[in-house]
Amino acid sequence: MARTLPLHARRPVKARRRAQEALSPRRLGIVAMIGLAVVLAVFGVKESVRAWQMRRDMRAVERELTTLRAQQADLAKTVDRLRNDPLYIEKLAREEMGMVREGETVLKFPSQGTAGPR
Repeated sequence: MARTLPLHARRPVKARRRAQEALSPRRLGIVAMIGLAVVLAVFGVKESVRAWQMRRDMRAVERELTTLRAQQADLAKTVDRLRNDPLYIEKLAREEMGMVREGETVLKFPSQGTAGPR
């Protein structure tokens, strides 16, 4: 006797089980968790590198700030001396501008590096 085929084709039982197992809620949950872990790992590494760079930049700015504060303190001392110390003003006038008092005689000696004719 010949077998008659149904009008609609049915998948074999094994194929149906595999399809049901492939879409099971447990497997979908595991895949979703792995996907989430990968996304978080990628963004976490990116943000870690960014935070490290920001800390490095912050240390450089703090060093620069320390240097600028020291320069500011030196300039404040200089300003105070210029306002209140006439001897300091006289020293600067003599050394930087070559000024002399009335009646003083200036003696200029040749420097050690420039030897004249012998």
